Order: sequence, then structure tokens, then C-alpha cells
Amino acid sequence: MKEKLLLAAGGVLLSVGAWAAELPDFTELVAENSESVVNISTVRRMKRGERQWRDIEEFFRGLPRQGPIPYPRPRSLGSGFIISEDGYILTNNHVVEDAEEILVRFSDRRELAAELIGADRRSDLAVLKVEAEDLPKVRLGRSEDLQVGAWVLAIGSPFGFDYSVTAGIVSAKGRSLPTEENENYVPFIQTDVAINPGNSGGPLFNLDGEVVGINSQIYSRSGGFMGVSFAIPIDVAMEVAAQLKANGRVSRGWLGVVIQEVSRELAESFGLDRPHGALISEVLADSPAEQGGLRTGDIITEFNGNTIDRSFELPHLVGRTAADSAAELVVMRDGRRQKLQVQIGELADAEAGEAPRRRGGDGKPSALGLGLENVPDAVLDRLNLDGGVRVVQAQGPAAESGIRVGDIITRLNNQPVKDLDGFMAIASSLPKGRRIPALIVRGDVQTFVPLIVPE
Repeated sequence: MKEKLLLAAGGVLLSVGAWAAELPDFTELVAENSESVVNISTVRRMKRGERQWRDIEEFFRGLPRQGPIPYPRPRSLGSGFIISEDGYILTNNHVVEDAEEILVRFSDRRELAAELIGADRRSDLAVLKVEAEDLPKVRLGRSEDLQVGAWVLAIGSPFGFDYSVTAGIVSAKGRSLPTEENENYVPFIQTDVAINPGNSGGPLFNLDGEVVGINSQIYSRSGGFMGVSFAIPIDVAMEVAAQLKANGRVSRGWLGVVIQEVSRELAESFGLDRPHGALISEVLADSPAEQGGLRTGDIITEFNGNTIDRSFELPHLVGRTAADSAAELVVMRDGRRQKLQVQIGELADAEAGEAPRRRGGDGKPSALGLGLENVPDAVLDRLNLDGGVRVVQAQGPAAESGIRVGDIITRLNNQPVKDLDGFMAIASSLPKGRRIPALIVRGDVQTFVPLIVPE
């Protein structure tokens, strides 16, 4: 029988057999590693006002159940994998969060109760322990060596279908996915591997059968897989797991700055040749950054020899730095490159500040398209500010730059603004037709905007 031919994009004819030979065969990889993957189910504490979910069997049957619901407390379902022969298991924190009971089911259908050794919300990781010996553990790879475009494979329990296998490629590395607290300490691996609820906590394998990531999140508008999924790099995960096993908690480095991305407009306003680095919009009081000489308006371009191209790269590096260790930073300050040494602190939980109420109104207009007024002392005290002017009108260049009514401008062109007269004095000497950085306070957040100075 003649082989069918496929017409390639460049007009090259390939046989079906030759084309198929280029695709990986996952059968051996799955056979060797399935026993190291586990199913995790939990019964967790009810939160006040939370409705009771029906069991997963009823969900799939799609039939209304007559009589009382058999599970009076919420159950969650996820995946995990064995990292040591004596029973340590790695999974996601959100799989076991608030759990009263944790049950681990193995490929041979054994079920064992698990103890939560430690969990970390910032990285969404948890370490479990079951009483067993000689368990089949996974082989660990290096996510640092993973290349974009490489084949990867996931094993897990999507929607409760145990030991489902899906495959795809690495779409990107170092993705930033901030948490609800606007923190980001995980440089996620993005893949197009089909991941759905129940896959959480399961392993992501490379073609050598090594775990390179932990499937954690999906991007979806429907609740189901849409071709974009994210995994925690195994290098990061094992650092967290080691600390959880040893101490039950995770210690992270802390610099004490609020940063933002350097856009093209901000790069121009700060005199950079291209957008790069992490722009400091606030230096926290009594922080390692303040003690190390960092200033608002500095742009961090290197941290311990690592180049900072995008701002979200900095928290990853700082978080993985040991507390009480020295770090060398390179910053751009007033257009000049400077080196600073900072003693890194330890990250602690932060309390969110209260956002002050804002009002509109009339104010003294400026040539920048701003109506301004002095900030009441009570507001300055509440926000812990030394000075500034409040925006009551924003039009023209100011509105185009993103400044809004209610913003408080505290720095203009890297000069501190004390009051309305001080603002006008600085504004009178601004370079025409250029963008200059303006530091504003909006709510309880400080951020730079590239303000356009009209001709």
C-alpha cells in the first residue's frame, strides 16, 4: 500500500510515517511514572455563609438527588506526586487549604490519611506525609534547563478522572501572575497542556521522565481549559518544600520597595535608551532598601549579577535570597549607573492600608492641564506624606498621561513637591515637548506616570 503524502508549508512532501516519526511517544514515560502520581481528596471546614456542594458523582450524572446530601461538608479534589520513598508528597496549597481531613489514593487503589507538614500560600505549595515505605518517587529535573517549545506531559485527575494524561509544549517561561495581595514570587511556566480542575498539584514531566513543574493554574473565561495553563517551576518548588519539611514555614528575602514596570514613555522620561529594569515608586520606612540607600525614582537594573529586564523579575530574585545576606544592586539614578549593597531582610505579612476618599472641585490651573490644590494636613498625616499637591482637574496632557482627579503628586521630574508653590516652581523649568516622571499617590499606592510637557 502506498503511503499517503502531506504537503508541507514550504512545498516539501512528507510521508505520514515520516511525519509521525517526528512526534514523541509518551507510552513508556507514562508507564514508568504513573505510580508516583496520587489523587488527593479533602474534607474541609465550612466557611460562614458557604453553600454545600454536592458530591462529584452527582455532578457528572447530572441528575437531581432525592433526599439529603450525603456530604455535609465541602470536598475538594486534586493531584500530587511522591517526592520521597518514606511518604512525602508535594501538591498545591489550594488543594488542601482549610482541610480537616486529607486522603491520598495511590495507583493500586490504596487510600491513606495524610498529615499536612507545611503549606505556603505565596507559592501555592504544600507538603504532605503518609505513613508508608518504599513508595515509587518521581525523578526531579531542572526547570531552569527547560526550553520554550519543548514537549511536556501532565498526569492528574481532572474532574476526578484519575490518571488522565495530557501533553503539549512549553509556551513561555517566567510568567508573572500576581496574587490577590499583588505579590509575585513564582516565575510560572506557561504551557498549552490541557489542565482542568483536579489537575492542580499534579506533576509536569519533560521527555526524560523528570518532573519540571507542578500544574497550578489555568487562564479561562469559562472555567475550563482554553489552551493556557501555568506550572510552578520544580526548582522553586523544591526550595519551598525543603523549608516546609524543616521548619513548617518559608523564609523569603525582603527588600522593602514598591516597584512598577518601566514603559516606553517612562523610559523616555527617565532618560533611558530603552524600557528595562524595575522602577521604585516607594521605599518603605525602616526597610533594608532605605537603610541601603535606595531612593524613590531609582531603577534597579541588576540584582546579584542578574539582569532585570522586566519589573516582575525582581521579586523572584529577592524572595529566593536568604535573609540577612548581602545583595549587590545596580541602579540608574539621575541618568547615571550606580552600585549599592543592601542587607536583605525577611519578608513578613503586610497589612493593607485604608484608601482615603477623594473629591473633585476647582483648583489653581497649571500649563500641564492640571487643576491643583494643597493637600490638607490631615490627609498628609493619614498617608504619611511630607507634602504634595492634589489633582482636582485633569485634562489635556495630564489626562493623556493617565493622571486622575484625586491623585496626589509628590514628586515632579525627580524633585520633591512640598506644596502648590513648589509644584509651580518646578513646572516652570520643565523641558518643553518631553515626558517627565511624576510620582503620584492613588489610594494607598504610589506609582510613576510619564507626564507630557506641552511645547
